[in-house]
Amino acid sequence: MSTVATSAPTRFHLSLNVGNLTRSVEFFEAMLGVPPAKLRDDYAKFEIDDPPLVLSLEPHGVSAGGALNHVGFRLPDSTALVEAQRRLEAAGISTEREDGVECCYARQSKFWVHDPDDTLWEIYVLEGDIDHRGAGQSAEAMGLVPLSQTEPDLAACKPLRPLTLFHRLGQPFPETTADEAASVDEALLQGTFNAALEPAERGRILREVYRALRPGGQVLFHVLTGNRHLSAAPKLPGPAAAVQHVPVDRELLSEIETAGLVGIYMTKFGASPCFHAEGVEMRETKILAFKPRPSGAATGMVLYKGPFRELSDDLGRTFRRGERVSVDTTTWEALKAGPAAEQFLFLPTA
Repeated sequence: MSTVATSAPTRFHLSLNVGNLTRSVEFFEAMLGVPPAKLRDDYAKFEIDDPPLVLSLEPHGVSAGGALNHVGFRLPDSTALVEAQRRLEAAGISTEREDGVECCYARQSKFWVHDPDDTLWEIYVLEGDIDHRGAGQSAEAMGLVPLSQTEPDLAACKPLRPLTLFHRLGQPFPETTADEAASVDEALLQGTFNAALEPAERGRILREVYRALRPGGQVLFHVLTGNRHLSAAPKLPGPAAAVQHVPVDRELLSEIETAGLVGIYMTKFGASPCFHAEGVEMRETKILAFKPRPSGAATGMVLYKGPFRELSDDLGRTFRRGERVSVDTTTWEALKAGPAAEQFLFLPTA
């Protein structure tokens, strides 16, 4: 296995879906004037110095996203990678990290991120070449169903990633049409409620999200919250300077509940505040919530084990410690997949 010098420059990375790998390799070899740096039956990579570019070809055929598979940057070392990810996360943009993953006949550490138009970006460092493709960056991971190079089937090639409603602080909030109602799998609201919104506008946005989600669909709120009200817009450093309003954590949770969302769970709420102003503690907060599914016939029993005397869910069902409760399939699955699953015993009907 070869190693990569840490003094290598940053290179732009572009990955294209191609219908015929052989023809595409011949085309780019003629256009770029260099042979591929790496060529396999299911992958090809060109590296050029002017401009500094890493071009990879993936034989997945035409996809719902056209020829573009993903774009990104190959960074010189892990220090630059950590800083790039820190900068995005500090701006309220979610990323997905992969360390030491094997893909594209190489070992890489990377993170993935979607831009506001849902283009997939890969930011990575190359740790060394390997002699097999590796399990990473499969067609499924990229959100594509691979096509046969000889028998393209456009109907079979579709995104596997869920249909997403995305909004970020500073952008106008997208409105779904009547045809799109109850069709969105997930909504991602990054800093939405850190804008200076009137209560009526916050309520309208929550109603719009509820209307857009399919039953069982989820919404993730990524927001800076405070433990009490600020008298004015905070003056925060760096990317957080875009924050115009800091909602009180418990009030935001109440608004989400009032909108009809259920299964509300704070997936991130740091013990240490990110910022202080006027004695207010401000924390990065991530809240996951769901649009309820229609209830069905009772199909099983659950028993709450404790440690509390009883729990109540957002639909008003009460689970008392040691008491068997008959639930429908939707409730069964939600409890079993939720953060409190270990507190329950699941007793299927005979």
